[in-house]
Amino acid sequence: MKGPEEDPDLIARRTLAHYDGRAKEFWQGTQDHDVSQNIDALLSHIEGQAPFSILDFGCGPGRDLATFTALGHVAIGLDGASRFVAMARAHSGCEVWEQQFQRLSLPDARFDGVFANATLFHVPTSVLPKVLAALRDTLKPRGVLFCSNPRGRNEEGWNGERYGAYHDLESWRLLVASAGLIELTHYYRPPGLPRAEQPWLATVWRKP
Repeated sequence: MKGPEEDPDLIARRTLAHYDGRAKEFWQGTQDHDVSQNIDALLSHIEGQAPFSILDFGCGPGRDLATFTALGHVAIGLDGASRFVAMARAHSGCEVWEQQFQRLSLPDARFDGVFANATLFHVPTSVLPKVLAALRDTLKPRGVLFCSNPRGRNEEGWNGERYGAYHDLESWRLLVASAGLIELTHYYRPPGLPRAEQPWLATVWRKP
């Protein structure tokens, strides 16, 4: 694994090329994953009356977009991989924006919730503050950000053709809190296993 001094744009292009080249295989491998715990964690912390406006950040082929829509919410997807964007539009019928994470152009105060499930770990730490600020700004006041990432010991670099940054709870808390968000809760996944067998860290945050 090479360190985070590499160009973030090159990192994004190489990682997205990996997903574009394996979009069908990715869909087949993930379409039946149960992330209901994560969806519930986001929706249960949003204030007000449903339906909610949700940004599925890194929506992939659209599995969770379809779930949010089936639950009666208004969901918009965002992904940087062109094939994922096309697949998500076809699968969910939702609006899907094609944007790289490092080059976001998001509307201000648009969403009640942002669902970043297994996506933000692809963002190099050097540019993560800018990305988190963009997600904060696109939330309505008191809106909610959900994040789930594979955890680690604050190392980052290449894992094959994908770049990843693997934070522990303490460093992740510092990064997101520095973006002006307030932690509501955190947990580890999958549920019901010893901590050593829970590779995923989920956190929920509120915009003041």
